[in-house]
Amino acid sequence: MDKPLRADARRNRDRLLEAARDAFAQEGVGVPLDEIARRAGVGPGTLYRHFPTKEALLEAVVHERMRQLVASAEQLGESSDAGAAFFGFLGHMVREAAPKRDLVDALIGAGVDVRAAVAEPAARLRDETERLLARAQHAGAVRPDVTSADVMALLSGLLVAVRSAAHPDADAARMTAVLLDGLRDRPGTRAM
Repeated sequence: MDKPLRADARRNRDRLLEAARDAFAQEGVGVPLDEIARRAGVGPGTLYRHFPTKEALLEAVVHERMRQLVASAEQLGESSDAGAAFFGFLGHMVREAAPKRDLVDALIGAGVDVRAAVAEPAARLRDETERLLARAQHAGAVRPDVTSADVMALLSGLLVAVRSAAHPDADAARMTAVLLDGLRDRPGTRAM
């Protein structure tokens, strides 16, 4: 088990993750680690103490993004409007995930078993998504015949389409709206 970080070490780690997230978003995963350390306002030695390899840093950034999605789902799970919470969360997931495939691709390219690397936060994210779905279905906002597996498969397909170079003119917001509209509960939307 990892020992807790001192407050100053935690701040440095958080600054490194923020600088890495921003650098990867702006310039891709080819940004040198020394540049990320400079942007975070720490020395390269501090970066390497926290993240001995670029893959370790990439993995930490992916973990942090997933942790933030879980926190968002947990917060929305307390909302009094279960339907708005569910649909808002799915839209948020697409907006967060659509432009950020580069990190997952880089981890895969480095030989990292991404599924194993993010198993714990992915399981928590699935659990929170299932909870939001169940609440929205109970409130009558989402079709009762939809399962969490359906939702995850639909989201995966949408993200592949959004990121596809084969469809550069496709509008991510419109495609998301169509997906969300198809999940709404109303007469005539039940499975045949």
